[in-house]
Amino acid sequence: MTEPAALVRLMTWLSPAFPVGAFSYSGGLEQVVSDGDVRDAATLRDWLSSLLSHGNFWNDAVLFAEAHRNVDAEEQLKAVAALAEALAGSAERHREAMLQGSAFLAAASGWPHPVLGVLGEAAAYPVAVGAVAGGHGILAEAALAAFLHAVASNLVSVAIRCGVIGQRDGVAVLAGLEPQVIAMAERAAGSTLDDLGSATIRAEIASLRHETLTTRLFRS
Repeated sequence: MTEPAALVRLMTWLSPAFPVGAFSYSGGLEQVVSDGDVRDAATLRDWLSSLLSHGNFWNDAVLFAEAHRNVDAEEQLKAVAALAEALAGSAERHREAMLQGSAFLAAASGWPHPVLGVLGEAAAYPVAVGAVAGGHGILAEAALAAFLHAVASNLVSVAIRCGVIGQRDGVAVLAGLEPQVIAMAERAAGSTLDDLGSATIRAEIASLRHETLTTRLFRS
C-alpha cells in the first residue's frame, strides 16, 4: 500500500473516535492511581515504559505481529486468536481485549477484506488490528508503532481523567515514550510467539484488584 493511504487508514483505525470503546478501559491503571503508585508524570511514564518493555503491551505487540504475518493462513490466524484470548490475565482484561476486538472488527467492515470472515465477530484487540492491517498491506512495523502509540495514549488519557496529570504533562509523557515505542515496534515486527512473556506482576495484580475497587470510572 502507498504510504499516504496506509497513514490515513492507521489514523482512522487507531483514532480515539474509532468506535472500539477504548475510553471505557484503564487496563488496571485506575487501581494503580488509587494505590498511589502512579501519582505524577514521572511515575506514569515509568509505568507505561515497563508495560512496553516487559508487560502486556509487549505481549500484545507480539500477538499483533503474528496475526499480521498469518493473515492469509486461516488456521494459524485462528490459533493466534485463541492464544491471545487465553492469555488474558483477569476477567476484566479478557473483557477489555475481546470487546474492543469485536468492536474493531465490526467497525472495520467499512473496509471489506476476507480476514474479517476468518476472525468472525470476536478476536482479541491486538489480533483484530494486526490481521486487518496485514490484510490491507500495511507494513508491520508502521502498524505496530501506531498501535503501541494508541494504547499508550489511551492510558495517558486515563491518567488525565483521574486527575493525576494535565494535558501538557500528558503530551510530554508521550513525547518521552516515542523512542521506546519506535524501538519496540521494530523489535516486535521481527518477533515470534517464543518471545511472549511478561514480568509486570504488580500491573497484573492491579488488574485483578480493580474488580473490587469501590468507586470506578472505568470498566477495567
